Formats: sequence, C-alpha cells, structure tokens
Amino acid sequence: MKTWFNKLMTMFSGNSIYKKEYNKELQRFEALFNYASIGILVTNQQGQIVLINDFALRQFGYEREELVGGYVEQLLPQQFRNRHVGHRNHYNHHPQSRPMGIGLDLFAVRKDGTEFPVEISLSQYEHEEGSFVIAYINNITERKKAEEKIERLNNELENKISERTQQLTNALEQLEHSKQEVMTALDKEKELSELKSRFVSMASHEFRTPLSTILSSAFLVNQYTTEADQAKRSKHIQRIISSVTLLTEVLNDFLSVGKIEEGGVQVRSSTFDIEQHINSTIQELQDIVREGQQIVYEHQGPASVHLDPSLLKHILLNLLGNAIKFSGTHTVIKVHTEHTGNGVILKVRDAGIGISQEDQQHLFERFFRGANVSNIQGTGLGLHIVSRYAELMNGNIRCESVLNEGTTFVVTFQQL
Repeated sequence: MKTWFNKLMTMFSGNSIYKKEYNKELQRFEALFNYASIGILVTNQQGQIVLINDFALRQFGYEREELVGGYVEQLLPQQFRNRHVGHRNHYNHHPQSRPMGIGLDLFAVRKDGTEFPVEISLSQYEHEEGSFVIAYINNITERKKAEEKIERLNNELENKISERTQQLTNALEQLEHSKQEVMTALDKEKELSELKSRFVSMASHEFRTPLSTILSSAFLVNQYTTEADQAKRSKHIQRIISSVTLLTEVLNDFLSVGKIEEGGVQVRSSTFDIEQHINSTIQELQDIVREGQQIVYEHQGPASVHLDPSLLKHILLNLLGNAIKFSGTHTVIKVHTEHTGNGVILKVRDAGIGISQEDQQHLFERFFRGANVSNIQGTGLGLHIVSRYAELMNGNIRCESVLNEGTTFVVTFQQL
C-alpha cells in the first residue's frame, strides 16, 4: 500500500494543493482500512497477500511482514489448502462480488494452529498493476456459539415437546383403556343384574310349583292314616319324590353353571365303549319317558372312543330329557353316534314341538327359553351347560329344527 501512496505522492509533488488533499485522503483511507472492525486483506491473481489490515492481523495472530507476500492459503486449515487453489483460479476467471462458500461452513486458522469459523465476502478490482481480490473476513465464533445454543435449546424443546406429547398420548391411551375397563365392568354389572333378575324370576317359578306340591302332598299323606288309604298315600309320596327330584335337578343346573364359570369343571378323558355307555344312560331315563315314547339308538364305526364319559353322560341326559319333555306321547326319539376316526358325532332327534328360527339364535344362552315352552318346566340352563361341556371336550353343538316338526341336536367332538 505504501508503494502506491508513494507513487501518488510523486505524481502530485509539484503541486502543493494536490499534495495537501492527497495527505487528507491518505489519512482517511488508512483510518478506514486499519481501524475497520472486520478483517480485510487484498491478494493478487497469484493468491499472494499484498495488503492486510490490523484487525485481520489480530484475528490471525501474525505480524504484517509474516503474511504480506505470502499466499492466502496459509490462513486456511491444512485439509482445504490444495482445494482452495482451484477455487481461487476459478474465481479469477469469473470474478464478481459475492459471499464465499455459499451454503458451507468456512474456517480459518490462526498462527497457533487453532481454527475458528469465518464469513468471507469477495470483491474484485482492476489496477494498472493487475487484478486484485479484496476479502472481507468476519470471525463468527460468537454467532456460531449463539446458533449452536439456539439449536441445542430447540432440540431440547423438541425433545421436551416429544416427551410431553408421548406422555399425553400414554395418558390418553391409559384413559381409553380405563374407559374400556369401566365400560366392560358396567356391561358385566348390567349382565349380572339381568341374570339376577332372570334367576329370581325363574327360581321363584320353578321352586314354587314343586314346593307347593310337596306341601300339599305331605298334608294329604298325614290325613290318610288307615291301611285302606295306602294307595293314596303312595300316590302323594311319589308326587313328593318327583318334586324333590325336580328341585334337585334345578339346583344341580345352578351348581353346574357356577362350576363352569369358575373353571371348576375338569375334563377327565378315558377310553370306553360308547355303545354300552349310551345304552346304560338311556336305560336310566326309562322311568321318565311318556306314554308310548320310544328311544331308539344306533352306532356306526368303532365302539371304542376317548372322551370324558361323565360329561358325555350329562350332555346326553340333558338332550334326551328335553326330547322326552317336548315330544308328544307315542313318538320316537332317535339317538345316533358315529366314530369317524378323527372324532365322534352324537345326534339326538325328536318329533316334538320344534324351535323357531328366531329362538335358535339364542338357544345356548343362559336362562333362555323358547317362546313356545313357557308352560313347560325348565330353567333355561340345560342347553347352555351342554354347549359349555362340548367346548370343554374340544367340541361344538348345533341345532336343526322346524316348528311342530321336531328338533335334531348334533354334537361333534374331536378326539382328545
């Protein structure tokens, strides 16, 4: 810079007015250049530093004579120096005023080797001595720290928002789960309330008739004291026995449902002769068949099966009991079993009053009774128990029925 100023001094040395103005301009320029609060350096086309201000020297930690004449790459981190030569040459061929390294993080290196982030703007000017590039260098360390702090705070805020959002989501899920539990509990409570009402209604009806019969028959038996009244006494004693048997069956149904719901029914499978087992069960029911009713049984396939004989007996007793109860006199009830190899099929068919299509949809629900059986005694639990016993033995039950033509129940068991 002094060389240029000296040349200008020589040009105007013969004119005192120009010399005076020159000195003023020189002072202004030196003040602008050296007291600027940003680093400024000037390089020639070869990348050599020809001018550098005091602020830049303080930034980089050099003395002026250590940099002037040297290459600008000296102020770059080692890994970028070779690449920068190509960038510099490209800029010299296409010079324009613009920021340097747009979209990139730029770094400079001090004399002691420490790096710091910078922001650089470039401009170019022509002189009789050649083309020169002016670089304005701003140390943005504090700005970077502020940006990093802001970014860190933003990340922390996003993490907190994400965490709070997750907590809120979990709380909503727990609330929804609790809501579902409450709704399920309310549904169960409602169901229990309905079952209780139906139980009270059914029990009061089913218990009242046999208890009234027992009470009246016991009173009449007490009236027949002579030997000639023995036939009358026997008749009423039989009525008492029948009523007690009925009450026992009702209570057994209640107990069976309770054991099933509590998981107290255990399947105990064994190998037995199904023909003998079915015939023995049918024989036990001969005392309750109606006038002229016949139970016809046939079996197909091997007689040896592997099932729970006790549960199978309960199922058959219930299905046959219903067939007898809902069929007229002088009718035939057919029982058929078949061992298919993979399973066992039990069919009980009657020619009774039948079941409507609408009632068949609810047939295996607790306490359900068809619309056409309201005048026939029953708890509405039998078929529910049968279906649950079938499930326990890895089986299922279905119904085929037409009103006033009869009903067929088909129970299918997979071999256990």
